[in-house]
Amino acid sequence: MPSATQFPNGLVPTRVEVAVFVSGVASMGLEIVAGRQLAPAFGSSVFTWGSVIGVFLAALALGYWIAGRRAAGRASRGALAAVLVGAALYVALLLVFAEPFLAYSEGLGLPPRLAPILPVTVLFGPPTVLLGFISPYAAELVEAKSTGDASGRVYALGTAGSILGAFATTFLLVPALGVVGIEFAFGVLLIGTALVVGPRQSVQVGAAVLVGVALVGAFALSGVGTSVGGETLYETDTAYQHLEVVDSGDTRTLYLDGVPHSAMYLDRPDRYVFEYTRYFHLSMLAVQDPEEVDRVLFVGGGGFSGPKRFLSEYDVTVDVVEIDPAVVEAAETYFGVRQSDRLNVHTMDGREYLQRTNHTYDVVVLDAYRADRVPYHMTTVEFMDLVSSRLDADGVVVANVISAREGPQSQFYRAQYRTMDRAFPNVYSFPTSEAGVLQNIELVASKDPQTLSEAQFRERNRERDIGIDLSGEIDHYRGSVRVGDAPLLRDGNAPVDSLLASQVDMQYVVERTDENTTVSETGAVRPPTASGATSPPPAAAGP
Repeated sequence: MPSATQFPNGLVPTRVEVAVFVSGVASMGLEIVAGRQLAPAFGSSVFTWGSVIGVFLAALALGYWIAGRRAAGRASRGALAAVLVGAALYVALLLVFAEPFLAYSEGLGLPPRLAPILPVTVLFGPPTVLLGFISPYAAELVEAKSTGDASGRVYALGTAGSILGAFATTFLLVPALGVVGIEFAFGVLLIGTALVVGPRQSVQVGAAVLVGVALVGAFALSGVGTSVGGETLYETDTAYQHLEVVDSGDTRTLYLDGVPHSAMYLDRPDRYVFEYTRYFHLSMLAVQDPEEVDRVLFVGGGGFSGPKRFLSEYDVTVDVVEIDPAVVEAAETYFGVRQSDRLNVHTMDGREYLQRTNHTYDVVVLDAYRADRVPYHMTTVEFMDLVSSRLDADGVVVANVISAREGPQSQFYRAQYRTMDRAFPNVYSFPTSEAGVLQNIELVASKDPQTLSEAQFRERNRERDIGIDLSGEIDHYRGSVRVGDAPLLRDGNAPVDSLLASQVDMQYVVERTDENTTVSETGAVRPPTASGATSPPPAAAGP
């Protein structure tokens, strides 16, 4: 077995061992970045992450196998340096060509569950295969008492690097640098390691310098995320998603992973842009006495248009739970949100908040769903029972669901209706469009055992001064829904991703309103998000 330079007492890693550790850092870091980079085009469902994990494992296995066959005759520090330079070169190409290739892949019309496999394979497979060369080569180069000892040391170092890569990328790099910045950082790390590992004055060292220059040039040319049009006021990668604030005409829109989540008229910041947010006020018709409503909870903040409107119309205290602190910061900076004695913002998971809080609520609005991604733990019977336990005796919950009204593409809607119907005495459905297309559907569930008819909703709308006329919304009243074979969603079995997959390629209708007129905009949901629609619909993670 060839020898490598060994430092005193074996306490300081050799150059070869440094290469092994760095390969682990880079491979795991790129794996996390891959999921983030695919999210705007393909969502971040279990199918996307399953594709990422599967392709990375397959690429590493291929690299291990090829290098293992060659290691005995070809392993050297120069070979390690060459592999690292090759991986860095591919990262440079990734900086320039990833977004165009993702856009191309998105338009191929591949089966939605399998669609992410192609871009992950093309964009991240080759550098991962090269990184898989490192460990077999290193096992031939490190000084050890036996082959088993050498292999154990190499794979322990590689795993330690992967652990560091996972934690550092997740908790430090994603919030600080964003996708392109992280890829550039890993490219620089690979070049730096190649310079350390490669013999001085070797061809590999010269190549590393050239690739380093190419990497800097590629970074200068690269861009982040999906272009959404308009004037971009702010853009960043958060710990959860890519965030943009864009002004277009008289409207300011918050985009998350390329999909609009909230909008505000610049000259009327407390008015609704999207029609579906008006349906939140149906809760004030479903309660026995709106004058007694004093505390409201919104799960999902976005641009806070719902909470702001409730504060302006009613004498209530509003609590908002938003998991992403960057969304809260953007809402405060660009959407006029100001915390006060009446508006309390909690940065945490919605279910976790409900488990911890001692407050009870008259109204709870669940607005943390998206067209492509739904937090399944906030759809189940157990969660709805938790919500019910935090509601007053006649409390009401409104869930904003994106689905079709009927047909095979209505599976998630019907499953959510069946699940809420198990937890509450009465559930009412209010689709936002009469067309048989993908749309926002508001499910209004009440703890009050009295069932309200459409006529009673109309009577209450006439008699109650709730600051908004809902006669048009009540036209869409459905007192019951045929659940058929829709599954009951439970913590142990909530196949939400599979239910959402049936909605891909459906026409999406989103209603925009200026409080006087309503306009329908249509688009097509691409696998598996609404990104790229002719007129992108709002996802339901914040009004």
